[in-house]
Amino acid sequence: MQTTSTILMIEPVCFGFNEQTAANNYFQQNDNAQTSEIQANALKEFQNMVILLRKCGVNVIVVQDTAEPRTPDSIFPNNWISLHDGGLIAIYPMFALNRRQERSIEIIKSVENQGFNIIDIYDFSASENDGKFLEGTGSMVLDRVNRRAYAALSERTNEEILLDFCEKFNFTPVIFNAMQTVGEKRLPVYHTNVVMSVGDDFAVVCLQSIDNKDERNLLIKSILQTQKEIIEISQEQMHNFAGNMLQIENTKGEKLIALSLTAYNSLDDNQKRALGKYGTLLPVAIDTIEKYGGGSVRCMMAEVFCN
Repeated sequence: MQTTSTILMIEPVCFGFNEQTAANNYFQQNDNAQTSEIQANALKEFQNMVILLRKCGVNVIVVQDTAEPRTPDSIFPNNWISLHDGGLIAIYPMFALNRRQERSIEIIKSVENQGFNIIDIYDFSASENDGKFLEGTGSMVLDRVNRRAYAALSERTNEEILLDFCEKFNFTPVIFNAMQTVGEKRLPVYHTNVVMSVGDDFAVVCLQSIDNKDERNLLIKSILQTQKEIIEISQEQMHNFAGNMLQIENTKGEKLIALSLTAYNSLDDNQKRALGKYGTLLPVAIDTIEKYGGGSVRCMMAEVFCN
């Protein structure tokens, strides 16, 4: 299955701008706002998103973060854990030191306590010792049905660890480089899931970010081989998190597409109509989370496929 009706989300207690991740996440912004104000606003946005998802029939497992250790990015659990069919879990190596503290056996137990069977855990985190990282479904956008793992290489997406994951979980890697303009330079986009999103029968992708023509054509070919419609977004729309959306479903099997209000407002009418064929659009306002965290709606949801 490509979509699930069960989502794991982590309620923040100390959300804020993370200087360690800002080293290569150029979507983050910082100002002089009080940390308590940022946390309060982020918590309200988080809770509103949970309310919306549950109202639409999605099973949301919420686990509250702890004050210690301080983990300002814990709201983005999909970077350290992915939960797969057959009760398999992957644990990932993280670029930022303070993000490595997000990994928690208690969170895994919380999923088990909801009746999901966890049979085996593949832990890739030891590669941090070699300076090699792979940040979950941030680094990889998974076509679970066609077993393809789309990955834009960066400091946070190491090809060697990617290939190891693909071998263990039976995915074929589709590797490319995605770039963004920072000042006068073209620099790697930190995570693949801000470049593209894959659903049952569609793929949203910022082709403009792939400077290498051969890599761009390879990506297009792979998507079309799986009979998905390509919905292209611009680099400006990518910077408004239009690539960071996720197709999910509710407990009735009805398809939904979760995205931020920022992303939704950046799309034109044709793009909205194209997406609307594949699910009800669920825009949610998370301006604070996007501004300081440099991530959006998809990053906040770890899909639960364990059965």
